[in-house]
Amino acid sequence: MFNELNNKTILITGGTGSFGKKFIELALKKSKPKKIIIYSRDEQKQFQLRQKISSDKIRYFIGDIRDKQRLEFATRSVDYILHAAALKHVEIAEYNPFEVVKTNILGSQNLIESALKNNVKKVIALSTDKASSPLNLYGSTKLTSDKLFVSANNFKGNSKTIFSVVRYGNVMGSRGSVIPLFLKQKQKNIFSVTNKDMTRFNISLYEGVEFVVKCLRRMIGGEIFVPRIMSYKILDLVKSISPRPKIKLIGTRSGEKIDEEMISTSEAVNTVEGQDCYIILPNSKFNKLNKSSFLKKNKNFKSIKKNFSYNSRDNKFLSIQQLKVLIERNNKDFEKYSD
Repeated sequence: MFNELNNKTILITGGTGSFGKKFIELALKKSKPKKIIIYSRDEQKQFQLRQKISSDKIRYFIGDIRDKQRLEFATRSVDYILHAAALKHVEIAEYNPFEVVKTNILGSQNLIESALKNNVKKVIALSTDKASSPLNLYGSTKLTSDKLFVSANNFKGNSKTIFSVVRYGNVMGSRGSVIPLFLKQKQKNIFSVTNKDMTRFNISLYEGVEFVVKCLRRMIGGEIFVPRIMSYKILDLVKSISPRPKIKLIGTRSGEKIDEEMISTSEAVNTVEGQDCYIILPNSKFNKLNKSSFLKKNKNFKSIKKNFSYNSRDNKFLSIQQLKVLIERNNKDFEKYSD
């Protein structure tokens, strides 16, 4: 699977984040890329990453996706782009709406136009469960970004560049994950929980990177790929860390959902189901890729039921023991990638 990256030049926006770090580690270990370009705006994080991962195949570009001229320069001779850069904190986004729009929406437009100008072969944008039926500004900007990348396939003209999206939920141990916080709170055995009824999807950093590479290989252009993964209950997560925890309820935060959703009932109309994922297909007269044509060519996929919703509540749950095993297995990633 990682052979897809052999002899390719890959650019990762927001490359010093959790996803970028894990991608670099696995790409260098499992494939032979020509070059990996880390594009981000924080020089200190780039400096820290240089200390941890040393390779003559990695290049570091200081730049902001708001800066189209810099993006055009950085994307020259690039084969694949993985777009992970975004402003992601829900509460901060609500207080700084214009800034979030500039990065998550206008920055995405800059990336699309730069990729087209430089004939990049494939572009995958990383999305979030919050883009499905968005409740907050962050989710709304990511939904707009998703639609920009899907629609880019409509107006690209003669360009051979193709654009797709990968959407998944909570990443175990990533920056912003609740698990490193709970592991720290274990010392006092007092765990701050926003709502006892909360559920979340679960995917590890390894699984997230692996899924993105799979999608790079299979993408046609216009798909939103959604992995089939399990869920957990927030109280089960706490109990997997401490058998007799003391719960401190702090209240649901503004813009926070009780359950995660990755495919809404409206999106389900254009969604097909495979063994390892769902694919939301474009519904546009300008794109030849649609549900009917896709199913004719891909017999291992099928239609899903009417009014289907893919959410963390109506899903298979990880047991407390399974969560305990996963936390132990991914503990090194928590230390390396959650800072």
